[in-house]
Amino acid sequence: MTAADSSVRPSAPSHQILVGTLVTDGTVVEDGLLAIEGDRIAYAGQASAFVPEDFPGFQSAIRHGVPAGHYILPGLVDVHCHGGNGGDFPGGEESSARKALDFLHRSGTTTLLASMVTAPREDLLRGIELYVKLADEGLVAGIHLEGPFLSHARCGAQNPDYLLEPDLDLMDELVAAAEGKLATMTYAPELPGAAALVDLMTSHGVTPSLGHTDCDDATAAASLAAAREGLESAGFDGVSSLPTVTHLFNGMPPLHHRAPGPVAACLRTAQAGKAVVELIADDTHLDPSTVATVFQLVGANNIVLVTDSMAAAGLSDGHYMLGPSPVTVSKGVATLDATGSIAGGTATLLDVVRKTVSAGVDLPDAICSATAVPAGVLGLSDEVGGLRRGLRADVVTADQELGLTGVMRNGEWLS
Repeated sequence: MTAADSSVRPSAPSHQILVGTLVTDGTVVEDGLLAIEGDRIAYAGQASAFVPEDFPGFQSAIRHGVPAGHYILPGLVDVHCHGGNGGDFPGGEESSARKALDFLHRSGTTTLLASMVTAPREDLLRGIELYVKLADEGLVAGIHLEGPFLSHARCGAQNPDYLLEPDLDLMDELVAAAEGKLATMTYAPELPGAAALVDLMTSHGVTPSLGHTDCDDATAAASLAAAREGLESAGFDGVSSLPTVTHLFNGMPPLHHRAPGPVAACLRTAQAGKAVVELIADDTHLDPSTVATVFQLVGANNIVLVTDSMAAAGLSDGHYMLGPSPVTVSKGVATLDATGSIAGGTATLLDVVRKTVSAGVDLPDAICSATAVPAGVLGLSDEVGGLRRGLRADVVTADQELGLTGVMRNGEWLS
């Protein structure tokens, strides 16, 4: 994976036209044209239907041709991401976070949540303060808290020393500190007080994300239903009414025919269109056949592809940190030094899309699950996640093998 080549595109003029194959909203437009005015999309569709005279300023627009067989995609959207290129979100250090964001944006992930991990209260509050600031700058779309109300039995790379049972006073403090920027939070539904925690989250417009759990089928099904009902009742503008599932299969008991655990309930709920499941389709967290099977069972519209990436994403093997925890990356696989548990991903979201397609998923479906669906989870469908008139001009260009060739964010090419 390489970041966008600075020689691919110049800095953006006010009017630009890209011509090539568009892939967006589950469709492919072979003879496509994308017209961009400033930081917004003015037209997306068949090139033959575009009349420059109907769009003031486009008669003299800069035209960018995309080679035959290459693709014009929406900017990717990652709702579960801990960092990259040596930069780390859970650590809550500004220079480190900005380093990660610069890399991730240039790698095609133009919209993302800053994901934090289980940590002491003071560290969580310090990180939240930072990501409120970066959200106000438009660099992140919000915050994802992965913990601290998680299962000890299924904590994975989370530090067990800081795991807690649901504490509503602490949750109130975290929500208040986030100033409306806390988008999602992972929780284990079997913990005492989890039902009240879900009620508190939904009442503040925070999307509950079931995960790092050792619960049974019935508990998972009931909690997802309560989360959905709470989100619908709260009725926050721009907030999805669907709960999510944090990295399905990972951080939970495996599906067994006599003890299905949470996996079966999550699949049923997603198939019914009442929840959205995350998949880390990087060939490390999930076998490609598992990825293909979930797409066939629940459909692309109920799946979000995520990276769960940590500081090592985009870098070589070596030693890194995931929040307070030392991690070693060997052959591209990150593991926690203390336990050997998988400690997040090292792929970018475009890498994950590529591997999803290699698993047998149709390209439009893979793109949908990395753009339109996560945009919907974030309540940003009228802003990002597609190539449609009025949306933000976030664009990724890629070759036939889905190798990155260019990235535009807010109408500007990133070098």
